[in-house]
Amino acid sequence: MAEPDAVKREVEKALSLGADPREVLDAMVEALEEVGGRYERGEAFLSELLMAGLLATEVVNTLKPHWRGRDAVGLKVVMGTVKGDVHDIGKNIVIMMLQAAGFEVVDLGVDVSAERFAEAVEKETPAVLGLSALLSSTVPEMKNVIDLLKKRGLRSRVKVVVGGRPVDEAVAREMGADGYGVNAVEAVKVVKRLTSR
Repeated sequence: MAEPDAVKREVEKALSLGADPREVLDAMVEALEEVGGRYERGEAFLSELLMAGLLATEVVNTLKPHWRGRDAVGLKVVMGTVKGDVHDIGKNIVIMMLQAAGFEVVDLGVDVSAERFAEAVEKETPAVLGLSALLSSTVPEMKNVIDLLKKRGLRSRVKVVVGGRPVDEAVAREMGADGYGVNAVEAVKVVKRLTSR
């Protein structure tokens, strides 16, 4: 597997030769899904999965300056990975694509408590709150966030979109989310749909 610096150089070279950042991103997502599938089938080690994640983060960071949104839509999205989960590759890809679509994004990072999400909704007054999780054990934390928003009287102020490998449409509906993104492209479509009403 390549080193992060080598991956960065290859991405920069491709961009300098006129490669579309979206195509580079699509190729990276495809490769990441392939490694994830191999790991689930027992054909790859955890160390390989972690290395693929590290390389994917390098690709995302290298693409960021080339992914500026031309037309600001004037809407804010707050994003974060829920408490107990430190995975952020998927979240970072969604953030980059939302920014490219003209949204202002506030990234709370990883391992974010329900309390911090609620405070951000109160302070930032976003149109959408995005909750991400990769570990199935942290999915209940998404519902904790939604429940706390209700308890604080904030739920009606914000649309909640959830995503991540262990989440599906049924799980999203059950926890009371407004939308679910099966991948980064769909997540952006869901955010656009929810904010165009």
